[in-house]
Amino acid sequence: MRLVFHGGGHSEDNIKLNREALRMCREKDPVIAYIPACSIDAESDFLEFARGFQELGVGRFLYFPIDVPFDQTMLTQVFSANIIHLSGGNTFYFLKWLRRTKLMTKIKEFVRNGGVLTGLSAGGILMTPDISSASYPEFDCDENEEHLRDLRALKLVNFEFFPHYRNSKRYERELINQSKLIDYPIYGVADGNGIVVEGEKTSFVGKTLCFYKGKKIVIGR
Repeated sequence: MRLVFHGGGHSEDNIKLNREALRMCREKDPVIAYIPACSIDAESDFLEFARGFQELGVGRFLYFPIDVPFDQTMLTQVFSANIIHLSGGNTFYFLKWLRRTKLMTKIKEFVRNGGVLTGLSAGGILMTPDISSASYPEFDCDENEEHLRDLRALKLVNFEFFPHYRNSKRYERELINQSKLIDYPIYGVADGNGIVVEGEKTSFVGKTLCFYKGKKIVIGR
């Protein structure tokens, strides 16, 4: 398994994480597929994403919005890529369309077959057991306008991912309380920082806050 979780930020903030994805990819001329959370106004984010990798020598990209019609040829090309990136956006909307297009199983197969899967914010949350972390705190969460009740996601890891983490008492208190409700850790990750999962090894790029059973642990600096 080869996964990269991005806490957020722009392409220049994520150079270290992008390098990790390329290192795990082990291809001299990789193809990277970009799946936006929503097709509306996503092109500019894709172009910024591509520019970040172009600076690292990557020249081949696929842009694959899933909430608009697509054909089998494009689908085949995307899942033949070396790296697939799940973008940020509204996590509930993204999950709805991954289910509607029946791509959840294909993404899991891609990972099992050795592909590198990366996700920024919502994209990272989708790689965890469920998308609960998109629903809190109340003062800063995604709107569930899709009225999803089943929040189960890709279940590729055994932790919860909380992107855009800010060092404040309000965030800390919320994540401590949430950590008492589940049996696995919650990792709070700020923009520009992230988590790399390679096989059985989990490593952290930049400072990460781990919340587990009501306690807070600082990982990295």
